[in-house]
Amino acid sequence: MKIGTIAGAGAKFLLIGFAAHLQSQGRVKIPMSNPIFYRTVKVDGLSVFYREAGPKDGPTILLLHGLPSSSRMFKPLFARLSDRYHLVAPDYPGFGHSDWPDPKTFAYTFDHYAEIMNHFTEAVGLSRYTLYMQDYGGPVGFRMALAHPDRIEALIVQDAVTHSEGLGANWTARRAFWADRSAHEADLRKNLLSLAATKTRHVGDDPNVELYDPDLWTDEFAFLSQPGQAEIQSDLFYDYRTNVTAYPKWQEWLRKSQPRLLVIWGKHDLSFDPGEPERYRKDVPGAEVHVLDAGHFALDTKADEIATLVDRFLNQRK
Repeated sequence: MKIGTIAGAGAKFLLIGFAAHLQSQGRVKIPMSNPIFYRTVKVDGLSVFYREAGPKDGPTILLLHGLPSSSRMFKPLFARLSDRYHLVAPDYPGFGHSDWPDPKTFAYTFDHYAEIMNHFTEAVGLSRYTLYMQDYGGPVGFRMALAHPDRIEALIVQDAVTHSEGLGANWTARRAFWADRSAHEADLRKNLLSLAATKTRHVGDDPNVELYDPDLWTDEFAFLSQPGQAEIQSDLFYDYRTNVTAYPKWQEWLRKSQPRLLVIWGKHDLSFDPGEPERYRKDVPGAEVHVLDAGHFALDTKADEIATLVDRFLNQRK
């Protein structure tokens, strides 16, 4: 072995030892994450990809991703919470590493996604879980919760809407698309699927752009540029109008059931109206609400803070 290698190994050993000493003194907290497993399971004839980590006898968190992401968006939480929570994050059909069935033969709707995700939980043996919902995870997750409320231990909402007023200025073109799809499809795809829109979803109006890894939006734009994706995402977004119709039903369920609820919001999110977090508190007065100095994908820049909020929330009792 070369001297430089020995010296490097020695330095690494000293750093690890020093960090362990600091940890024992309570001066630093070193995350002790478990290995992440990358798995697939057959659900309704489809291959559904998911990430899983943490003790299976620990509290389970089912994490539902948004547009145009995948289970990959939750990697920061896997690194910070999998030492004490059982984390499961699937990719929806048409996203990430799950199957991308042809829109001509597969219904890309939120009702269908919720049905598949409920069957997914049954296939992987999840009977009780905290539901963590970001963006598209909201309309998928609320449908799941209403279908099987007995499975829900708590809800965590990160930048996902359940009130029509929560839809922001970007939704003018999107509402026009719902009213007349053929006349507005080209505008919708530019508004929703372009590189500029993909970047804006992450950065919003945050002046601290240097905090954001540009791979976040270039990788997602590469995904959106794959053959068939424009059709898949257009179909799914056309169905988004059904979410708006369902909002009153979800609000009624929240007001009636009063679930344990944590709301996390990025104040630089331009996708949704900034008043939405407080609307949740009106429905669930006991909700815990935190607005962070972050964007639509708040985990981009505030993973440590969010992991702490989640851990504290799940260790509280009503």
